[in-house]
Amino acid sequence: MKILVIEDDPDLRTSLVDTLEDEGFMVDIAVDGEAGLYRALEWEYDVIILDVMLPKLEGKALLQSLRAKDRKTPVLMLTALDSIDDRIAGLNLGADDYLSKPFDERELVARILALYRRASGRAENRIQLGDVELDPAAQRAYRHGEYIPLSLAQFRVVAHLAARRGKVVSRLELAEAATGDEENAPSNVIDVQIHHIRRKLGKNLVQSLRGAGYLIPEEVL
Repeated sequence: MKILVIEDDPDLRTSLVDTLEDEGFMVDIAVDGEAGLYRALEWEYDVIILDVMLPKLEGKALLQSLRAKDRKTPVLMLTALDSIDDRIAGLNLGADDYLSKPFDERELVARILALYRRASGRAENRIQLGDVELDPAAQRAYRHGEYIPLSLAQFRVVAHLAARRGKVVSRLELAEAATGDEENAPSNVIDVQIHHIRRKLGKNLVQSLRGAGYLIPEEVL
């Protein structure tokens, strides 16, 4: 998941980036409203975190410009202003959610994931593998509801195996799934990725067949 953080406070911005990257998200930043609007219009993001009080272009004006360009990227607005009127004004301009400062980092992450699932239309499309649950929409893994950090490549490998459960998948095919590159995918890196997946999700989840590849069995214990 790729997120744009538009926040001028350097301490809060650093804290946001650290939190989101620790959760496995890819993060871009903008330090003022003009730079934030430019990034939001030029690149695709899954969620935008937008401060209300910004230099050069305030958050509400940025949001209004974004929606006027028919950009439907989910926007979570952050504000130190906690009045009902402020929240209603932001929502009426097209914000998808509102979070008042100071906030709990866990709530921030939960709201981001909820926005993403709602926008993707795949809120219920989860894959159960024993006690491990994969959320393809958010590209995240959980055990008993607790988040398990996987790299993007690791998630792609295990999701690819899950989609072909019970079938042997070659190293080359898994390398292509991990990198998205059919021509230059190095198959020798898959053994390393499988090692990390087993360490994080359980040593019995992915089985190997010497010389053939890997599989997730039909029945996962």
